[in-house]
Amino acid sequence: MAEVATNTEALPGSDYEIVRELSARFGPSALQFQPTKDDVPTLWVPRAQLFEVLQFLRSVPRPYVMLYDLSAVDERMRKHRHGLPAADFTVFYHLLSIDRNSDVRIKVALGFDDLHMPTALSIWPNANWYEREVWDLFGIVFDGHPHLQRIMLPRTWQGHPLRKDYPARATEFDPFMLTTARQDAEQEALLFRPEEWGMKRSTTNEDFMFLNLGPNHPSAHGAFRIVLQLDGEEIVDCVPDIGYHHRGAEKMAERQSWHSYIPYTDRIDYLGGVMNNLPYVLAVEKLAGIKVPQRVEVIRVMMAEFFRITSHLLFLGTYIQDFGGMSPVFFIFTDRMKAYDVIEAVTGFRMHPAWYRIGGVAHDLPKGWEKLVRDFIEWLPRRLVEYEKAAMKNGILRARAIGVAAYNTKEALEWGVTGPGLRSTGLDFDLRKARPYSGYENFEFDIPLAANGDAYDRGMVRIEEMRQSLRIIEQCMNNMPAGPYKADHPLTTPPPKEQTLQHIETLITHFLSVSWGPIMPHGEASQMIEATKGLNSYYLTSDASTMSYRTRIRTPSFPHLQQIPSVIRGSMVADLIAYLASIDFVMADVDR
Repeated sequence: MAEVATNTEALPGSDYEIVRELSARFGPSALQFQPTKDDVPTLWVPRAQLFEVLQFLRSVPRPYVMLYDLSAVDERMRKHRHGLPAADFTVFYHLLSIDRNSDVRIKVALGFDDLHMPTALSIWPNANWYEREVWDLFGIVFDGHPHLQRIMLPRTWQGHPLRKDYPARATEFDPFMLTTARQDAEQEALLFRPEEWGMKRSTTNEDFMFLNLGPNHPSAHGAFRIVLQLDGEEIVDCVPDIGYHHRGAEKMAERQSWHSYIPYTDRIDYLGGVMNNLPYVLAVEKLAGIKVPQRVEVIRVMMAEFFRITSHLLFLGTYIQDFGGMSPVFFIFTDRMKAYDVIEAVTGFRMHPAWYRIGGVAHDLPKGWEKLVRDFIEWLPRRLVEYEKAAMKNGILRARAIGVAAYNTKEALEWGVTGPGLRSTGLDFDLRKARPYSGYENFEFDIPLAANGDAYDRGMVRIEEMRQSLRIIEQCMNNMPAGPYKADHPLTTPPPKEQTLQHIETLITHFLSVSWGPIMPHGEASQMIEATKGLNSYYLTSDASTMSYRTRIRTPSFPHLQQIPSVIRGSMVADLIAYLASIDFVMADVDR
């Protein structure tokens, strides 16, 4: 392979310090440096040295404690791979260091006739689900994985859908026929067999009971199944089962223009609204080299924080309800409706506005928006005080939540936990402060923290986060800059209408962008944000086309559910319900 660089000391910034450390440890000939448009240090390493490189990164001073993401790319149809190693498939590891506040991306090239990788389970326990997902969707085998089977798709599924030669639309398949024999086979595949998961059915003195919780159960908060191994009321072990909500969002991105894919992002965390648009459009803007006006940044921040509040309000209502408090959820829905009234007045829609655009937003703020925003930020604080007094200080809720399903910072990082679930352990890491994006560095707000990392603290952190979101929204309202609501760039979609009526070049660009979609320069870019439930990111690969070559969506809820067994073993069934309530997950965010 080619060298990292002719002079690794010349690489800019502290983020590239790890490149120099790796080069010093393994030698420059073992690594190949790849420039990307997101400035995440990206290195190709030989498969034979991968495990050693990952171990080094996990144990280096100020280590990369979190396996943030792990996925793959089918490279076989990619045209713009200049200077990259020959590969039919690529597996990449996105690692995060809290102490360095930086990332590194490690890539491995694979040939089609040898799709094997060593498992990273002994280094990061959360590699389990990520490796299963890569095998499920790409057919890449991770040697040494204890349970390499499908995770998103049914066990009876044929093929690996994220390969480029796999059809993308239903019309490209033969008509679906559900015969009696096929239905029986599908039902048989759903049966839980404890032995496959290393579970015993009994001991010398007793039999264990196996209980299906979900996928249709109110406490499962969506189409989520978790199979419990019980000794009476005690949970001996459990197996989370996901994929019931999988829609192939990453595959869809390969058949949508850069612009027309924006509404799909709303439906990932379907409670996050425009918060889901933000990492996607920011990543596309990195590919295009677009710098948005300051007014756009402030508008985006304001509306994203509105959706943080609506998401947290729904969490709070269902959280209290799962502990037995029936009234607060009705009051909380009143608060959400008031927030949605503001959102609808600004964007034209309520839950799924799909309102952010490449280079800006769909239209400018309407007349009278300030009064609507002011009324809401004056309304909500008193309500939060009431919820805290009536529910969070209630003796029954406290007894069922304090000390329940607790984990510490080290465990959270090992399992990829981010957002309020991580900050409830006492770690002060919020991306809006640690790595400001979209102008967050211009706002004054605090990062709510707790100490115990239990079901109670996870609820209290979110209540305080809503107060901080109100502070941010008020600053947006009081300091909204003047200026355009869209960047003046040919790749923004679409350009302002008045320009299309005055300039023929703009009209032509508008026509091509709407009919074909903008063509993004080839390259790779990712954007990570502090979403409602934790860190969310889009990693985009452009092959100089009107569509994404590969869109990787890393969501916070996926690792949060993988952590469940390690936290809940030895607890009671009622404690599991409290734990599920405190996670704040959405199954579309898990399954994509």
